[in-house]
Amino acid sequence: MSERSSGRRAGRAARRATAAARPSRAVSLRTPPHSRHERLLIGVDVGNSETVVGILNRRVVERFWRLTSGQTTSDEIVLRLEALLRQAHIGAHERLGAVLCSVAPQLTLAWAAALERSTGAPPVEITAATARSLPIRYHDRSAVGADRIANAVAARGLYGTPAIVVDLGTATTFDCVSREGAYLGGAIAPGVVTSAEELFRRAARLARVELRRPERALGRTTEESLRAGVLWGAAGQVDALVRRLALEMRGTPHVIATGGLANVIATECETVNVVDETLTLKGMALLWEENT
Repeated sequence: MSERSSGRRAGRAARRATAAARPSRAVSLRTPPHSRHERLLIGVDVGNSETVVGILNRRVVERFWRLTSGQTTSDEIVLRLEALLRQAHIGAHERLGAVLCSVAPQLTLAWAAALERSTGAPPVEITAATARSLPIRYHDRSAVGADRIANAVAARGLYGTPAIVVDLGTATTFDCVSREGAYLGGAIAPGVVTSAEELFRRAARLARVELRRPERALGRTTEESLRAGVLWGAAGQVDALVRRLALEMRGTPHVIATGGLANVIATECETVNVVDETLTLKGMALLWEENT
């Protein structure tokens, strides 16, 4: 085996060990010890499939929950938020701020109303307009998803530039930040689960399988073949697109993976430097500070 192959295998093993050892409660954002932003913050990232609710304290993600996105009312959301706050031992006397990041327009108003009722003030909503510190080089600034903006701000603020963020959710998005800290754009591919579900729907003889690391690429059963094709196929897609994007950027970018499937897919990639499951919430916290 060549030294290069050995190095790649060692790198993948190290990334898997790092991901396995990382606690589920998120990491500090290197907050200065005397930050003026001391109130607790509710961060809500509304996606097409999942909604992530996080509790942040001094720019640290204390806890977060992944909920299924779906049609709901502000009354129902308030009840859900109250239950989560009780679970996190946060009393009614706590002074709370709120920040909302939504790519599901049909749910945005309900979540915004619920957060205002729960905190007593409208949430800061992530848009190109509220991300004043982020130069956006997209032809239409308003077309950039709120989660992509938050990811770019977090990558720039926490990991340095240039950077590429790979967000493994309903879609797999690749967002590029220049050496100078500007949002350049990127690529959008079908999400891993989205693609797999469509495959299962169209191929009647293919049963759904658990998405976990296969033992080998050469599957000897339908289940093994599906796991290898879906998981390692997705990892290969990430590596191929990251390499193409990096060629068009100046410098060697930091590559950060986030999203619900980051711990499964990104640890199999050769190009990903770090997995940060709560990157979007951290970017939301940074943008909330800019706007309060």
